Amino acid sequence: MRMVDLIEKKRDGHELTKEEIYFAIEGYTNGDIPDYQMSALAMAIFFQDMTTNERAELTMAMVKSGDQIDLSAIEGVKVDKHSTGGVGDKTTIALAPLVAAVGVPVAKMSGRGLGHTGGTIDKLEAIPGFSVEITTQQFTELVNKNKLAVVGQTGNLTPADKKLYSLRDVTATVNSIPLIASSIMSKKIASGADAIVLDVKTGSGAFMKQLDQSKQLAQAMVEIGNRLGRETMAIISDMNQPLGYTVGNALEVKEAIEMLRGGGPDDLRELCLTLGSQMVFLAKKAASIEEARQQLENAIADGTALEALKVFIEAQNGAPSVVDHPETLPEASYKVEVLAKQAGTVSAIVADKIGTAAMLLGAGRATKDSEIDLAVGIVLHKKIGDSVRAGEAIATLHANQENVSNVIEMVHAAYSFTDGPIDKPTLIYDEIH
Repeated sequence: MRMVDLIEKKRDGHELTKEEIYFAIEGYTNGDIPDYQMSALAMAIFFQDMTTNERAELTMAMVKSGDQIDLSAIEGVKVDKHSTGGVGDKTTIALAPLVAAVGVPVAKMSGRGLGHTGGTIDKLEAIPGFSVEITTQQFTELVNKNKLAVVGQTGNLTPADKKLYSLRDVTATVNSIPLIASSIMSKKIASGADAIVLDVKTGSGAFMKQLDQSKQLAQAMVEIGNRLGRETMAIISDMNQPLGYTVGNALEVKEAIEMLRGGGPDDLRELCLTLGSQMVFLAKKAASIEEARQQLENAIADGTALEALKVFIEAQNGAPSVVDHPETLPEASYKVEVLAKQAGTVSAIVADKIGTAAMLLGAGRATKDSEIDLAVGIVLHKKIGDSVRAGEAIATLHANQENVSNVIEMVHAAYSFTDGPIDKPTLIYDEIH
């Protein structure tokens, strides 16, 4: 078998066999196939697409390129949740204990963030003492005991994906549905989940800006998961503005705690209930999505979800007292209001600009080696559809630096206003089963 023949075959729009796909992925991972040939194949896939079967085989080839996590020692149906990312996306921090509270095992492997704010692990580490440095045995024991644990990702999960993604990044082949879908799903499947729930973002703050592209990606990932024996469901959710009101690590933890108390932003609560309902249903803990949702609403109302968060934090050496006293989370030295320059109704918030503003304060990483300031970030006071008076605060910056004029200007640039009322954006565009 020769790589040049595979490139030519895909270039001409033909379907690659399982053996051909494995040959390409194994050869590239091992260093037998050079970058220039894999680049050519990636570009051929970019233009010619892949069949459902090819996408599934590509996913499994990447899964088998490295370690696969065995979660069989954990009782019950293990359901994983994946978000394609966004600004202010603190969903996991609220969702994981909420789902665990109704008996669904959440064995979560998360990463650190590169970009606007930290990843789930960075956010959790805003809790004093919290540690993800636990052994595989401890991880299994904690999930069996408390239905929830979070650990850092293993270094050798899907090495083919890591290598291929780096190549795609510099060859203009990132934005390809089959390549994105197989990249995401390979990591989820290698992580050992029995079932997978996907939150595919769409809009200005999302990787996929257009709704039709987001739907195509969600459909592709659901098809891959189901074809590979993992029950998979997805939703398309809005990221035309940040999720909730907070962007920043400790700030987002506070907002997640508030949601589990029964308060917090409506959009965060609704997203958690929608995703959580799918997770509970796939875990066979409810006969329908509606019944699953009712269980979750009850867990918030009777305090069991909040208690599950405390148990989770304490089990991983964190201070559970932060749940009752969120003011003990890291706090910034300065709070600077961003005042509206005009009156009107908020018509748009460019989520990416708010995310970049938070990163400039130190809430995210510009490079892999950047240090995150867990205390800093942005609290929004006005979102799309809200009316604003001139001079009224639209946001507050939480900063550990005195001069934040550049961040203030970026927040102003993110907001657009119009006269008269405007509808609040749709949160959930579609559900794909």
